[in-house]
Amino acid sequence: MKPKEIAVYGGSFNPPHRGHREAARTALETLRPDCFLIMPDNTPPHKELEEGSPSPDERLQLCRLCFSDLPGIEVSETEIRRSGKSYTYDTVREFREQFPKAHLTLVVGTDMFLSFEEWYHFEYLLSCCRLAVLARDLDDDEVLQHAKEHFCSAYGADVVILPYTPFPMSSTEIRSALRKRGGREYLTDAVYAEIIRRRLYDAQPELGWLREQAYAMLSEKRIAHVAGCESEAISLARRWGEDPELAAEAGILHDITKRLSPKEQLHLCKKYDIICDDAERNTPSLLHAKTGAALARDRFGVPDAVYDAIRWHTTGKPDMTLLEKIIYLADYIEPTRDFPGVDRLRSLAYDDIDRAMLLGLEMSLAEIRSRGQEPYKDTRLACEWFARHTMEKGTTTC
Repeated sequence: MKPKEIAVYGGSFNPPHRGHREAARTALETLRPDCFLIMPDNTPPHKELEEGSPSPDERLQLCRLCFSDLPGIEVSETEIRRSGKSYTYDTVREFREQFPKAHLTLVVGTDMFLSFEEWYHFEYLLSCCRLAVLARDLDDDEVLQHAKEHFCSAYGADVVILPYTPFPMSSTEIRSALRKRGGREYLTDAVYAEIIRRRLYDAQPELGWLREQAYAMLSEKRIAHVAGCESEAISLARRWGEDPELAAEAGILHDITKRLSPKEQLHLCKKYDIICDDAERNTPSLLHAKTGAALARDRFGVPDAVYDAIRWHTTGKPDMTLLEKIIYLADYIEPTRDFPGVDRLRSLAYDDIDRAMLLGLEMSLAEIRSRGQEPYKDTRLACEWFARHTMEKGTTTC
């Protein structure tokens, strides 16, 4: 059945936020159209998108995550799939041809309403569409009423002002907050998770949110270790001049696949095209560093530095970066660790990080050999490398 009443709520949705969602809900409940369309544009004609903004398809996906669970609302690809600037005139003409008997309503904000006479072929739009206006500020009533009278008098327009409580944050402010590990409260959970996964807007995850996500993947016993690793990593980062927030990310995420079974570890290796050698297949516990790094990149969009720190936190490797050393040592000496020699290692980690790496690797090799096992090659090579680069190289046991 063809709709009789169609409402279109368009915009850049860069990103779509809770204010957009509430505006759509308000318009839907007030207007009660047969069809309510969210219409993300391809190229907005009235402004330039901020450099580094997501692609049209990415904004379309964010809109689907934001709105699609609202009954009666559909996210439309009409303008995304049309090349060039997204003129509402073209969209309305298309709808008039497709649904000639339908009544069309354009849902707009205050700014768009007050500048409507600058829109492409605005008189055509006013001749065949009703305007439903959402307030921008709490004190907009008088301005909107004056503008409504003007449009009705000058063009015979049909204008309705919707009752709406304005949202406290603009998209511009949210984008800025996302770059500073904020903005989560203004976005739906699904939109925020997708922005972080793709690191859209150069977003950095809120560490509290990242803990929630990571802890849900851990056993209760391991949560205490991970919390300690994060705290230790931050302290070491501050001591040695590394970014404490990157250290926190790596510390929080370093064990996210630790509780998985050997079968599940190997499944992730297949999913992420991780190459395993015989030692790893025979000792799948070694794989959690590789699978954890891959999952952290896939789900949380971690940068390469964090990925590598997670990747090497179990075995170490020759010529490690500062962040890699910090996570390796934080995992080793965090406050819940209690084994012979840990106090010495803790002290050395804040005095000479390379000597601490050497000692930690030597202790790890000794412990592995005490179980009658052959040390993993990366750990052995790492120990040999640090032995050559420390003053203790003549007294090592690698």
